[in-house]
Amino acid sequence: QVQLVESGGGLVQAGESLRLSCAASGNIFSINTMAWCRQAPGKQRELVAHFTSGGSTNYADSVKGRFTISRDNTKNTVYLQMNSLKPEDTAVYYCAAMDRYYAITSWGQGTQVTVSS
Repeated sequence: QVQLVESGGGLVQAGESLRLSCAASGNIFSINTMAWCRQAPGKQRELVAHFTSGGSTNYADSVKGRFTISRDNTKNTVYLQMNSLKPEDTAVYYCAAMDRYYAITSWGQGTQVTVSS
């Protein structure tokens, strides 16, 4: 079983930055890759960014050029650097572990990001 714990959310103004962190523990060898997702009020959860099995990165069109996913394997931690934040980025952000088919197998508890205009 994998445990994922996010941190770093908060309230910021439009144009500011935040960095989210996600620490993984437990059966981390079962993790193929990692992702960040978000869910805004009244909307479905969406994939924001993830690593591929080959180590490259993919982003949702809405965050390309503003968000960067990165990782520190020595700390079993994944990050999401969010720059030029917009009010529409307001959501609960979740860290997720993926298997080799890119199916999500574990979720973190989520961290709230609120961007005021």
